[in-house]
This record gives sequence, structure tokens and C-alpha cells, in this order.
Amino acid sequence: MSDCTLCELPTGGDPHTAPDVDGEFCCRGCLAVARSLDDVDDADDLDERRPESEPDESFDGETTFLRVDGMHCATCESFLELTAAEREGVAAAEASYATDTIRVDYDPDVVSADELAERLSVAGYTASDRADPEPDRDDDVVRFLIGGGFFGMMAMLWYVLFLYPTYFGYEPIADLGGVSGTYLFAQVWVFASIVLCYTGYPILRGAYVSLRARRPNMDLLVSLAAGSSYAYSTLALLVGRTDLYFDVTIAVILVVTAGNRYESIVKRRATGMLSELTTAGDRTVRTESGETVAAEAVDPGDRLLVRPGERVPFDGTVVEGTAAVDEALVTGESLPATKREGDAVRGGTVVTDAPVVVAVGEDATSTLDRLVRLLWEIQSSRSGVQRLVDRLATAFVPLVVAVAVAGAGVTLALGSAPVDAALVGLTVLIVSCPCALGLATPLAIAAGIRDAARRGIVIVSDAVFEEAADVETVVLDKTGTLTDGEMRLVDTVADGASPAEVRRRAAAVERASAHPIAEAIVAAADGSAAADGPTPATDGGAARTAETDPPDDETADGSSPSVADVTVTDRGVRGRIDGEAVVAGHRSLFDGAAWTVPASLDAAGEAARADGRVPVFVGWAGAVVGVLVVGDEVRDGWDEVVADLAEGGRRVVVLTGDAPEAARRFEDHPAVDEVFAAVPPEAKAETVRRIAATERVAMVGDGSNDAPALAAADLGVSIASGTDLAADAADAVLLEDRLAAIPELFAVTRGTNRRLRQNLGWAFAYNAAAIPMALAGVLNPLLAALAMATSSVLVVTNSARAVYAEE
Repeated sequence: MSDCTLCELPTGGDPHTAPDVDGEFCCRGCLAVARSLDDVDDADDLDERRPESEPDESFDGETTFLRVDGMHCATCESFLELTAAEREGVAAAEASYATDTIRVDYDPDVVSADELAERLSVAGYTASDRADPEPDRDDDVVRFLIGGGFFGMMAMLWYVLFLYPTYFGYEPIADLGGVSGTYLFAQVWVFASIVLCYTGYPILRGAYVSLRARRPNMDLLVSLAAGSSYAYSTLALLVGRTDLYFDVTIAVILVVTAGNRYESIVKRRATGMLSELTTAGDRTVRTESGETVAAEAVDPGDRLLVRPGERVPFDGTVVEGTAAVDEALVTGESLPATKREGDAVRGGTVVTDAPVVVAVGEDATSTLDRLVRLLWEIQSSRSGVQRLVDRLATAFVPLVVAVAVAGAGVTLALGSAPVDAALVGLTVLIVSCPCALGLATPLAIAAGIRDAARRGIVIVSDAVFEEAADVETVVLDKTGTLTDGEMRLVDTVADGASPAEVRRRAAAVERASAHPIAEAIVAAADGSAAADGPTPATDGGAARTAETDPPDDETADGSSPSVADVTVTDRGVRGRIDGEAVVAGHRSLFDGAAWTVPASLDAAGEAARADGRVPVFVGWAGAVVGVLVVGDEVRDGWDEVVADLAEGGRRVVVLTGDAPEAARRFEDHPAVDEVFAAVPPEAKAETVRRIAATERVAMVGDGSNDAPALAAADLGVSIASGTDLAADAADAVLLEDRLAAIPELFAVTRGTNRRLRQNLGWAFAYNAAAIPMALAGVLNPLLAALAMATSSVLVVTNSARAVYAEE
């Protein structure tokens, strides 16, 4: 048995092939994808779009995925990868700050996963198993409010009362000489030291990491400005001078920390809007005898009992019973599949209407587990999206340091005192301290997160604002995204009885079944008499809803039907209503009983199947009198949303695990460029990868089966009515089942990028004017700090405005 050329699943004994496509495929969906996208493998830029580090196929060790708290830029990724590589037994490591994940390939005979976590818990980073609970991140609140705010305020109080008056030629309110002056200066030094070393620790750590990784970032420049003013002031204090610039150190640290803190608060509030979503995994299973055991204790071949409403815990085979299995979570197929003895079932699917006994497969693995692993592999191998300011810092930081050193050297060469030369260099570092530059990105992003949250969109990753602007193709999942993913009665066709009578009798016998299709029919009867709108008669005399029909749960005289002798099979339901035999189910139920089936109803059934829906034939008195059409419905306004997405010049692709018939309605929309149907979940991720080889891709989905594809896309958007796994894989989550939020997301990102460019423009204009003034001696460190603060205030004010209003 070979593996699928696209998704690497087993192809079975009869693989799908075509003369115009190389390879063998597990399903027609994979074949269709390969036919359309196979040529991209030869694209010139394929290697550029794939992660820099690919797992070594020949590696014979193990792989672990660790969550690392404390990463905030691509420099952190490089540092952690270098740190992991230094440990004996590690073959490869790749980190992603966008997902707080590092993938490590290691030899378990040399090093354990626990030892790797300890090794990577350095320099303020904390590594742990991804399955462990999220750590408490309230320490930064204490560090900022107590460490920074309190001690910074105490130091600035002494500056206002004693030091600032002397800078402007006034007498201080107290004598700064003697023991009292020494005591005051010592307090200021202690307070500034606490702010720099405690509150500024994350910034100093970032500077250290950038040096280790040889990738200078903004943390390095901020640390240079704060550290140099602190060092100068400490030396000046020791030699008895009073021109101390500890206030500059405090201001720099607090301004940058405040900006980062504001961004994290806004993001946390937005993320907090996510409700608890359904968890897809099961920790315990039930044996055939009914005993509950841990999932880890199950071995291949064990027989497990799965009751209605429960998930199949592992891939396996049905050995007893028959049931309808909802596979939407795993495969994306909206219609439940009937599983009988000998049929294979996937772990993670849901048994809906009857208990079954499942023999666990050889690998004792769940399809859902494989999807989780695939998701983690994709996430951890994605290159982190480095912030724009960090890219600028690679050139900006060395340039500023060189200018400061050169300015100090020239000043000294022109005959100035060493102290004056040092002040020139210090002033250049302070005035160019990227407070405005450092605030430009986090505040613009915070504004975008805030405006998105107001529209029910949670931005999970900052990468959204960099990726969304370049998206060329939007891939839309069908089930649960373009459609609501719920079985419901969408049409009633009757011939020989009123539509309401057909629904009433069908619902009366279907109440005995727990099948999703039966539940849809019963729900329609209980809800109203109008599952279909007033439509004209069809060919052959079949008519639809009449306004005079009585409610579905009552007869014409208002009484409830009497139901008896109900039998439920995997093909439908039989019973007696008021003594008369009634059958509802598959067309084949009527073949061997010489029942009359009007041609118009046969045509209605074929039309329903052609649309990807399920026809339920209903008959009594020896004749079929109606067809109930069950399926999931498209969401309101889907066509307008697709048109809006296409208006921006983007290609629109529909991707689904459903049969081609169920996706046919989307092929006719002029804004839809391509439809890929019957695509299994593993192939969804590969399909997105192949599209992403030549263009930027956004993927919109809702189910666990979409999670790997969401992670593989440049931009993943999840609908919160889906699962935890899909939300974890996404860069943005739509809290409401409102498709219009997708174009709004792109609008918010465009506005945020404009705001970011405005902030950066001001920050660079400020530096272009301020640095020459510092070199010319026009500014001293105090005025430089004031200019820096003014620049930061303007950036903050600009970022406070709504970004979406600019659309």
C-alpha cells in the first residue's frame, strides 16, 4: 500500500490517479488539488517561502515542542536556538516567538525533554511542556507599578525639590553639601538602580540576548541610553559633581516599559473576550465492559465502548453496532457517515445515535492527535515575523553608537574637557534613544487590536498587521465558515399531501432516532411550519408549503398524532401513526415494498443529492408523498463578503472536506476563483502550503481539521464557534459568526499599518533633527530627555486615535 503523493495518507488498495497528474492519491480531493497546484513545486521562490530550517528526515531521535515564555522578537528566537544547540544531544532547534514555541530534535539517550526545558530556562526565559497550564504573568504588573512607579516617583521628587533648581540657576530649598547632600544623592542612586535593574530587567535582557545573537535591536539602544546616563551619573556622583542624569535613566526605562505594558494590557483584554471553547481531546476512555480507564493505558487491539454523544478516542474499526458518526470536526464533512461492523473510524469523530464498540488500531493514535502534532510542527517551524523596528535597529543601533563615539572624539580633539566630550556622546545616545521609535510599533498595534476587538475580532498575533497587507489569496473553508455547519430542514417537496402533513408525520416517527438528520426534521417541526418559503409548484404536481397548513406538530383538528411500533435502522425509521404505517428515510427503503414513488419526488431527491444535501423520502398508505431536504445552509451575506475580498485584487479559493456536490453552489459565484472539494485535513495544510509557495495566503476556518491549514497560512483566521485547536492555530479569531468581520479585519490592518508609518515617520524626523543639535552642543542631557519625552507624547497621542475610522 502506497502513500498519497499530496498528504501522505495511505491510498488504500485502489488509489486515485489521472494521466495528466503524476503520483497516486488517497481521494479525489487530493487529486484535484495536485492537478491545479502541482506546477508550483518548480516555482523559483518556493525555497524562499518555506521555513529556513526543515526537520532532518534521517534524524532517528525524538522531537519535543516546548512553550517558552518571554520571547518578544526574532532575536529571542536566535538566542534560544543557539542555547539549545550548545547542549549535547541536540540535533536541531527552531524557535518561533509568534507562537511562543521551540521545536527541539534530540537524542533521548543523551538528554531528556525535562533537561531541555531546564537548559532553555535562562536569561529570564521560562521553558515548559506545551501541555502544562499557562504561567501567571502578573509579575510584570508588580515590576512596573511597584518597582518602576514608586521608586521612580521618589527619585523624581528629589530632582524637583533639590536638583532641577540648580540646573536653571536657582537656589535649592536645602543645602546639597555635607552629610545631607550625600544622603540625598545616595537615595537617588538607589532608586535609579532599582528602576534600571528591576523594572528595566526585560529591556536589559533583550540587549544581552541581541549581543549573544549578534543581532542588535531596540532593546540594545534603549539599554545604552539608560545605562550610559546611569554610568555617567554614578561616576559624577563619586567625584562630587551635582549634574546627575539619573532622571534620564528613570524616564527612558519607564516610558519604554509603559508603552510595552499598554500594548500587553490591550492585547490581554482583547484575548480575554474569547469564551471557553470546546476542548476536542478526551483524557479517559471506556472499555467494552463499561470500565473507565486512562487513555494512556490503551493498547492496540483493545475494544472500547463509545456511546452516543461521545468522541471516538482512537483510530480503529467498528466491531459491534451501527451508528451515524459526525466527522465534521476532523474531516470537514458536514453530513454524518453511517459506520457498520468492519468500517474504519477516526479518533476525534463523534458517535451520534447509537453505541458502538471500536477496536483500537495498530498505532493507537487519534486522527485528532495527528492534527495536533501537525499543527505544532507547522507553528514551531514558522519563522517569527520580526518587528519592523527591530529590522531598522540592525542598522540604526550601530549608526547611533558610531555617531556618539565620533561626536565625543571630535569634541575632545577640539580641546574640550573630557567631561564635556563625554556629555556630547551621552546626549547623542539619550536624544536618539528610541522611545518614540520603540513606542511607534506597540502603540499602533495596540490601537489596531483595540479597534478590532470593538468589532468582535481578537488579534492573537502581531504578525497579522504585517501579513494581512500582502495577502494575495484568501482560502475559505466551507463547512462552519461559509455555511453554519448544522443540519437543518431546508426544503419540503410534497406530492399527494400538504408539506406540513409530510413534516408532521416524518417528525412523529423520527423522534425515536438520535441521528442528526432526524433531529433536524424534529427541530423544524417543533419550531415552525415554514421550513421552506412560498415557492411555486414543481413538475409533476409536487407542491410546497401552503399558507393554510396547520402547525407541524398537530393534525388539522389540533390533536397530536398517536405513534406506535417505531423501528429505527441505519437507513431510516418505520412506525405507525394513528394505526397507519409511515416510513421516513433512504430511497431504498421503498424499493422492495412495491411502494409508489412519483417521478417528481425522485427528481427532487436527485436534485437534493446534486446540491450536496440529504433527501429523506416520506410515505404512507403505500406511496411516497414527500421529500424532506436536509443540509447545512450558507451564512447570510456570504456572497457580499466574497465579493468584498475579491475587490481588493485578491484571489478567493473555497476549500472543503465535503463532496464536490456540496460545494457546487460556490463555483458559480463570479468572485470565487477556485473550489477544492473532498480534501482531507492533512491535505488541507499541504494545499495551503502549495499556494503559499508563490503568493501570500490567508486561511479562514473553524474546525480542528482546519487547524494545520490555519497554521500553514501566512495569515490564519478562525471563527470562535469552532474549536480550541482552530483558535490556537489562528492569528486572528472572529468572536461572532459574522463573515463581514473578515473584510473588516483587513480594513483594520490597513489602518494600523498607516498609523505605524505615521509614528515611525515622526520618530525618524525627530531623530534627524535632534541628533545634529546634540552634536552641536545645543542640547544637554536634560533637554535631550525632554525632547525625547515630547516625541513620545506625540506618538502616544497619534496612536490614541481610531485606526478603523480612516477607512
